[in-house]
Amino acid sequence: MSPTPPSAPEAALLEAADLCAERGGRRLWRGLNLQLHAGDCRWLRGANGCGKTTLLRTLAGLRAPSAGRVTRGTLRYLGHAQALSAELSVSESLRFSASLQGLSASEPLRPALERLGLLREAARPVRQLSQGQRRRAALAALALPQPAGTVWLLDEPFDALDDDGVRRLQGLLDAHARSGGAVLFTSHQEAAALVVCRGDELRLSA
Repeated sequence: MSPTPPSAPEAALLEAADLCAERGGRRLWRGLNLQLHAGDCRWLRGANGCGKTTLLRTLAGLRAPSAGRVTRGTLRYLGHAQALSAELSVSESLRFSASLQGLSASEPLRPALERLGLLREAARPVRQLSQGQRRRAALAALALPQPAGTVWLLDEPFDALDDDGVRRLQGLLDAHARSGGAVLFTSHQEAAALVVCRGDELRLSA
């Protein structure tokens, strides 16, 4: 019996090769290589000013690298700013996010709102929410149905969350990785260490 040939390595959902970035004439990093595969949940760490946000924006295609290339598929980027309209209600804001993701106007929002503990706030204007509730409202877009293999790029997603919010987000990240997606997130909070990480941490040096 002939030996079974080795299986081909699984294709990366996102790959960066030899990335370089500068800001204000100062080099942030160079020769950076990164792959995210299905099931990865990786913590991007580093001191203030080392370029973590710049890297996430570069990977998301919102900023051009000084050199190198990025190969990406479907992804969701959530920046540190909430990017919510103050006058929309929580449910209206989530409906708008759903439309940006190409979801039908009939897509039910209740499961996503419930996942982030926002059912009681669904009709409230965003301007009336606390910072933690606004963070939950922004994160609720991640709980909407998404294509298989979607990559999440999240900048400080744990910011302003209370203990319940942290647990809900941890569950969301873990479920996404288990379903075949991938996550790269930044956080200065030690609560992030409780996330079930799959894949080595990525650490940047200033």
